[in-house]
Amino acid sequence: YELEDVLRLERPEQMAAIFDETRNLIIGLLNDRAATVSQIAETLGKPKGTVGYHMKILEDNGLVRVVRTEKVRAVEAKYYGRTARTFDLSGAVDAELVGVHIARAIEEMAANEPNLDLPGMSTVRYVRIPEERAREWQEKLVALVNEFLEEPRGGDRVYGLMVALFPTQRPYIK
Repeated sequence: YELEDVLRLERPEQMAAIFDETRNLIIGLLNDRAATVSQIAETLGKPKGTVGYHMKILEDNGLVRVVRTEKVRAVEAKYYGRTARTFDLSGAVDAELVGVHIARAIEEMAANEPNLDLPGMSTVRYVRIPEERAREWQEKLVALVNEFLEEPRGGDRVYGLMVALFPTQRPYIK
């Protein structure tokens, strides 16, 4: 189905919708393909009513939509898909919600067994550069994220990619 490459989230309600733990898992599941509420509920081990509630919030906030329907034993099954490959959070930044989201990702990184030789890394770097170069880096990072999202599905493990480019108020020596 057709979807936007990037959807900029502008409203605080959209941020609250996407950063809820269950809804964030649902959005992640829909990276692979469209799915019904029943399929999502089974995958997450949650009641269909609970997943339906969260899907309604995601749909009301423009994060998912019905992308196709199918008759299943005289009942119309709705398949939901994301509205965009990437959700740009820069328009509705809520530092507390973003912090919770990042903390969850860090917990997932830390939960890996250290004796497993799996690919993974994290780092934070700061560099004083002109705004023009920052925009070029932003374009490169968006391209990298899109390449990651287009990776053919396979393997026995889900990998996460966390990317941020942001201006700071850090001092520098002149």
